[in-house]
This record gives sequence, C-alpha cells and structure tokens, in this order.
Amino acid sequence: MIEYNYTRYHPINEIYDWMDSLANDHSDILTQYTLGLTSESRPMQYLKISQSSGNQKKIVWIDCGIHAREWIAPAFCQWFVKEIVQNYQHDYKTRKILQNLDLYVLPVLNVDGYIYSWTTERLWRKNRSQYGNGTCYGVDLNRNYNASWCTLRSSRNCSSNFFCGSSPVSEPETKAVVDFVESRKSDIVCFLSIHSYSQLVLSAYGYSSELPRNYNETFKVAQMAAMAMKNIHGTNYRAGQFSRILYEASGTSQDWAHGLGIDFSYTLELRDNGSYKFILPEDQIQPTCEETMAGVMTIVEYVHDKYFPNQASSIAFTCWLKILFFHILLQVV
Repeated sequence: MIEYNYTRYHPINEIYDWMDSLANDHSDILTQYTLGLTSESRPMQYLKISQSSGNQKKIVWIDCGIHAREWIAPAFCQWFVKEIVQNYQHDYKTRKILQNLDLYVLPVLNVDGYIYSWTTERLWRKNRSQYGNGTCYGVDLNRNYNASWCTLRSSRNCSSNFFCGSSPVSEPETKAVVDFVESRKSDIVCFLSIHSYSQLVLSAYGYSSELPRNYNETFKVAQMAAMAMKNIHGTNYRAGQFSRILYEASGTSQDWAHGLGIDFSYTLELRDNGSYKFILPEDQIQPTCEETMAGVMTIVEYVHDKYFPNQASSIAFTCWLKILFFHILLQVV
C-alpha cells in the first residue's frame, strides 16, 4: 500500500493523487473512472473495486461528501477502499463477496463545495452552481433528486442551505449520479450515502412516514448495522426510518434510489451527536471509520447473502471446516 495518512483530513488534490496512486499500484482490483463534471467543470472521480471471477455480478454503490462540510464522510470512503484492498487477499469472506459484487466508491460527490469548504467557508454545505445571474451560489444536492422534489425541508430560495435547485436533477453532480445508477439499476443491489452527523442508520423514506413494502427487512438490516457499529467502540447508533428519527426531507438520493427499485438504500450519519457537529476532530477519524466499516460490511454481507445464497452457504461451510480443523489440531497437539 502507498504511504498515506488515513487519520487526517485531506484536500481534494491529495485525495485524487491518492486515487491515482492506489489504482496504479492495485490495478488487479482497482480501476479509476470519471463519473462526470461538476458545475465548475471539475472531474468527479470514483473507484471500482472488482475481482475477476467470471461470475454474473451485482453492484454496491457508496458515495461520500454530497455535503461539503461533512469531512468525515470522504475520510471514511478512503478508509473503506484501503481496508478492502489491504485485506481481501487474506479475508475469505471479503474475497467471496468480491467474486459476486463489484463495489463502486465515490469519495467526494460534491467536489466544488468540498474545495470551497477548505479554502473559503468551512461550514459550506451546497455545491457551487450560480443562480440569480451570479448573485447566489449553491444547491443542496441531497434535495435535488427526483423523489417528491422540493416539498419537505427544502427551499426554492437560493440563499437557503436547503435550496432544491431549479428543477429535479438540475445539477451536473446529481445528474452524473442519476445517469450512472439508472444505466445499471438492474444490477445495483445496495445504495449507500455517507453523511454526518447524528450517528444514525436511516432507511426510506425521508419524504413520507409511510413504510415501504420491504420495511421490516430493511429496518432489520439497519439495526444489524447499528449494532455492529456499536460493538467496535461502544458508540451508539440509532436505526430507523429517515422521516421518523431524523426529520422529513424530500429530494434525497436514498429515496430516489429506493424508488428505482434498489431496496437496500441507506443514509448513514456518522459521528458525532453534536459536541463537534461537522468539525469532528482528526483523532476521531480512525474510530469513526472502524465502526462505520463494521456497519457497512454488515449491510454488504447481508445483501450478498440474499442475492447469492449458495455462496453464503459455501462461506459458512468453509468457516465451519476451519474451526473443526483448528479443534482437531489442538487435540493432536
């Protein structure tokens, strides 16, 4: 692995340099692509984690940094890629997952806003699209998706932090995600959007308190993820429907993805609970990423086992054989 400090925040040029180097050094499993261009014509770079297997694969999508000020989110996406690349050769379960699932990771969705939060305004949330003849800037990209657009906790006023844009999917960043996901929607089985803060695992819907048809299952998986996260460092995460345990909001990426038929669509709100809010200290990056890794992998493993049940049985059987062999070895010794 390249030398890179995963326990501090990085500006976009360092993140993109890291992506370049990692993709070059691990071309057997990593490929770097451009998803599209931002409103200020910057590339949106993502990584595809894929192991050649000859199997008909499904896809897991993970995006971070849709809101510029939530720096812990891009930090996690980098951590996630690092963990998979470091461990897949030694971890049988991860290898099996990669034989059936390709992982698409977009470390910084809102590139322009992220840069602006580094150079000008640390708590900037939106993108940097110009409105009002250049007198007003920024759309909340997580209010710009076509999911009950601009009806709840949204605004048609550009000066608002929740400005929903001029129309659904008006922003190039949103459109890039929409075009990509819609072109592969039959293969995408899980859609994860990483945010901060509040320590939540949120399932659909944000725009309604009505329960989706598959709510019992998706809520169960959210609970499993929250418990896995707590088991790492004791951090309490709550699981539940977006509109019920956070607030009602329309135009979110999670609800749009769920509406496409991607049942396992979640928003994860990482640390903390409000002491530091969006300015989470760097000494909390590692524990936050460690617990989030556990939660995300819990979701990914569940989805894998649901869509590839025979492979799941094979993994369990192999683990049982290893345990049996270990016990026999102990008796011999």
